[in-house]
Amino acid sequence: MATKVHMEALSPTMEEGRLVKWTKREGDAVKTGDTLAEVETDKAVMELVARADGQLVNVLVQEGSTVPVGDVVAWIGAPGEKVDGGEPAAPAPKGERSAVSGARETPAKEAPAAKPPPPAVPAADARVKASPLAKRMAKDAGVDLKLVQGSGPGGRVVKRDVESAPAAPAAEVPRTAHRAPRTPSDGAAYEDVPLTQIRKTIAKRLATSLGPVPHFFLTIEADMERAAEARDALNQQLGDDGKVSFNDIVIKAVAGALRRHRACNAWFRDDHIRYWNDVHIGMAVAVEDGLITPVIRNADMKTLAEIGADAKELAGRARNRRLKPEEYTGATFSVSNLGMFDIDDFTAVINPPEAGIVAIGSIVAKAVPDGERVVVRRRMRVTMSCDHRVIDGATGAAFLKTLKQMLENPLAML
Repeated sequence: MATKVHMEALSPTMEEGRLVKWTKREGDAVKTGDTLAEVETDKAVMELVARADGQLVNVLVQEGSTVPVGDVVAWIGAPGEKVDGGEPAAPAPKGERSAVSGARETPAKEAPAAKPPPPAVPAADARVKASPLAKRMAKDAGVDLKLVQGSGPGGRVVKRDVESAPAAPAAEVPRTAHRAPRTPSDGAAYEDVPLTQIRKTIAKRLATSLGPVPHFFLTIEADMERAAEARDALNQQLGDDGKVSFNDIVIKAVAGALRRHRACNAWFRDDHIRYWNDVHIGMAVAVEDGLITPVIRNADMKTLAEIGADAKELAGRARNRRLKPEEYTGATFSVSNLGMFDIDDFTAVINPPEAGIVAIGSIVAKAVPDGERVVVRRRMRVTMSCDHRVIDGATGAAFLKTLKQMLENPLAML
């Protein structure tokens, strides 16, 4: 008997999904666990997999369509089995139950002729063993590491392998409905662009944050000279094994300060405040159509090199819309950094249920007094947004004082 393929909730907050493309076509044989389609959720592009063996006998939803969670999008049945009007031609056996109760079903359309299967696509989670330098070089040169034979220990791809590899054509990125504004060639006065799933989620989240959450803001300015010297020394020591950024140092310092100020490492719930013992830092990353915050877990327990490696890996997958739900949920506090865009300072919006977020500005050379003389020092402004229901002014100020001490004396956090 044919089995329904539902639009599944592929993320904890997903209410609907946009079917980006079918990776299986009507008439294709499928097995349990095979990827049937790529679906754009509110956070990422994820895989919709088969829950039964058989043949994809009827596709009900076209590519580019947005479908509520629970709706039937296709049917899997025996080869040659007919599905008429969205239901199997034969009556269902007594006791059969749909995987999602109460799902609205889309009327079936006439099934098109079977199409040949698309070319095999490497799994999104496929890992390639390669040195950090090789990965950076491959990204800059447009080389697909999956096609490179590694000559390093255990087949690891190293610098010389990338240098001798031919550049691969850029991978096609699934298009989203939202795109950068442009001037239309037909002389129209305006252009309406439908919201993507991530834009819809951002709009909802902001409506539940900046309005209902009573924000207040605290700002400090930290001397980053010692942090810059420590970063240079550490990167020289690490060599090709990885580089540490100023953002990695900030994340490490924030995690250390939260360990000392548990009152800021908290969530506001309807009838209680949850104070976390673990420190999981959400790192704001700009993606093509919005913002997402992958989470560096137990950041207070990790070295700067480990934080740097995690940050690069998560940011890369975030921009490719390939994060798993567990990789962008569960942060206890967040960091938003616009310093690389030459923004001196700004205020960030709290991501509920978290009680705080710090906004990091650019590092700027400034003339500052040093006793009776004036010297030029690299300085950085940090603004903390606080949920006043959880964090009082003195509590936030104490946290920022510790954070400043750690940034200005890196050995204190190392």
